[in-house]
Amino acid sequence: MADFPYYLQGQTEEAIRRRMLDRLPADLDKSEGSFLWDTQAPAAFMLSEAASWAQELLRRGFVSTAASTDDNFRSDELDLRAAEHGVTRRGATFAEGTATFTGEPGRLVPAGTTVSSLSDDGSGEAAKEYETLAAVTLSESGKGSAPIRALLAGKAGNIPPGAITLLSDSVAGVTGVTNAAAATGGSNIESDVSLLERFYAKVRNQGTSGNKSQYMQWAGEIPGVGASRVLPLWKGPGTVAVYLLDNDKRAAGASIVSKVQDYIDPTQDGQGEGMAPAGPVVTVMPAEEVPIHIEVTPTLASGASAADVKAQIQAGVASYLKQLAFRDPLVRYTRIAAILLDIPPLIDYAQLTVNGTSERNIEIKEHQVAVPGTVTVHG
Repeated sequence: MADFPYYLQGQTEEAIRRRMLDRLPADLDKSEGSFLWDTQAPAAFMLSEAASWAQELLRRGFVSTAASTDDNFRSDELDLRAAEHGVTRRGATFAEGTATFTGEPGRLVPAGTTVSSLSDDGSGEAAKEYETLAAVTLSESGKGSAPIRALLAGKAGNIPPGAITLLSDSVAGVTGVTNAAAATGGSNIESDVSLLERFYAKVRNQGTSGNKSQYMQWAGEIPGVGASRVLPLWKGPGTVAVYLLDNDKRAAGASIVSKVQDYIDPTQDGQGEGMAPAGPVVTVMPAEEVPIHIEVTPTLASGASAADVKAQIQAGVASYLKQLAFRDPLVRYTRIAAILLDIPPLIDYAQLTVNGTSERNIEIKEHQVAVPGTVTVHG
């Protein structure tokens, strides 16, 4: 924050003790170790500590300085200040997906059956557990699918296809389980950075009477929504489209889209049964992902590996694309080139292409979001 008020600046123990001693008659012994010095020292220490407390209290009284940049820390003061304006921290969400069971035809897999991924002893990563949300009877081919949800909320529940391989609960006649598609939609409790962003969006861009800002505020109140874009007159008068991203600035999952739709306009008939006013028909959709593919021939420093450089390119491009999501319609070729030149083991490069071209920027449409694609590093 800006400088503290003058009366809270320079309030060190030494400065306070000096002022206290200066107020005593000059003919008294005020040297260090004297009786007067020793009696003033404890009070000076406590007064300096009180000044530090006052500085911290002042800092926490403003949202801009109460927020933490540490994703693992949640500021209670930020929660209190944001709540004064009706903005509350979004809770964690559960990853969801589909599990496919195999076994004897006709066998029933009851709702609540627990399945899991394998733990990784090398990385120390624990197994992820999920439960079925509905019962399923195996077909004549010995297969059946059921929706599943992670037992624990959070981003850790998002796993790739094929990661689920274990039946935690034994079911007679069922011999195997897997997930053909990724489990998605899990998100951690909202960070201070995200909460502060939504707070500013509300107080600086007032949403009233169903304007664009208000639709964005409504969407942002649902856990798991990382950003939204509103397109009025989407299919003519009386229609509104709301496109969603998740907290990773990827296309929002089906469960998040469904929750936002139910919150804003559950009936989609303009009756005003949700937050949207009567009249507009609101359609909520995930953003369309546009993969950004990078291909380059690098000149590497001595001892550098192509695999390490590839990983650094992927990380740099992913960070850049997150910054663009629903903010900038262009993926700039020069910015991709700058990312490469910022990688220490990469001395130079040739034949850099972005989505097959080295001559133009990639334009991202209003309903789209640029996401990391493949990175090809030629030897």
